Amino acid sequence: MRPDPTVDPIFSAGGDAAALPPSELPPTPVDPTFSGEAEDAVGPEPAGAPGAVPPAFSTEPVPLAFSTEPESPVGPDEPATEGPAPAGSVDPVFAEPDTLADPAGSSFVDSADLPVDTGTPVPAERPAPADVTLPPELAEAARVLFGDRLELAAAYAELLATEGVVRGLIGPRETPRLWERHLLNCAAMAERIPEGASVIDVGSGAGLPGLVLAIARPDLTVTLVEPLARRTAFLIEAVEQLGLTRMVRVFRGRAEEAAVGTRDKPALSADVVTARAVAALDKLAAWCLPLTVGGGRLIALKGASAAEEIAEHGAAVARLGGGEPELHRCGVDVIDPPATVIEVVRERVIGPARKKAPKRSRGGRRRGGRDRER
Repeated sequence: MRPDPTVDPIFSAGGDAAALPPSELPPTPVDPTFSGEAEDAVGPEPAGAPGAVPPAFSTEPVPLAFSTEPESPVGPDEPATEGPAPAGSVDPVFAEPDTLADPAGSSFVDSADLPVDTGTPVPAERPAPADVTLPPELAEAARVLFGDRLELAAAYAELLATEGVVRGLIGPRETPRLWERHLLNCAAMAERIPEGASVIDVGSGAGLPGLVLAIARPDLTVTLVEPLARRTAFLIEAVEQLGLTRMVRVFRGRAEEAAVGTRDKPALSADVVTARAVAALDKLAAWCLPLTVGGGRLIALKGASAAEEIAEHGAAVARLGGGEPELHRCGVDVIDPPATVIEVVRERVIGPARKKAPKRSRGGRRRGGRDRER
């Protein structure tokens, strides 16, 4: 990650950046994604607009104000982005809605400053909430998975179908099947998570599966890890709108940054780390296992190729300290088809590789040094 020379990385309020008046805060370009979007978006996004600054803590609710610029909405069948995470210039922070305002005082980035993607249609108006009504045939499954918090799940579905589509976090064609292919699948993962566990959701995007798990399981504490400013803005505003501020927090940064912390704040870790269509299993393990406590679990929501991924990447997972990957079906007899997850237990803590010291010649001098005899 390329640090902004004018801003120190922070995790919460109290740093110098938070004390500056808005007019003096330096603009911070949006960091490209480290892992691709969770199943409803893929690939690195174009750089965002200037104007986002490191957030400071605030508990005051902020009215929703969303940009109308899309961010490459796609469906769940698109391939996830793979490859090394590009470095960015956004400092890792715990974000709050009001601090994502630009220096001029608007509540979010001006859409006129954002790059235009002519290949992505922009809805002329917000979709009607009726587009995301729970289908009658799925009502029983939704009641089983969400229980008395079904109305809260419906409120989140409406946010995805309206603001999520306008913001480009969800493809417009996904709204009629939000319940079937997104919400219920994510909620089914909850059966693999122990009671009262802490959860980190890597590459949370629009909150899938992290926010869904927080809704279905009020006993969990959830941290949503997402590097892109516009996505984190949606997440923290959704958390406020849904009344989940006591159990959910949003970390703006990459998984690698969350795992190492800063000089002022400790690294993040949790009992369970989740991910949905982020990357292949070997890369996913490299990003997520360092965030998992010893004996904790990585739970990755996968598709039909899950068994092939286990066969191909099992050895790489073991080198990273993970146990043998296991395939599980979640929501059997509740949803059809059941959700497929790969589960990996962190059996060993693998430290960073040590740099080899330069070899010395027989005379005691380092080879290739300035004092090498000619």
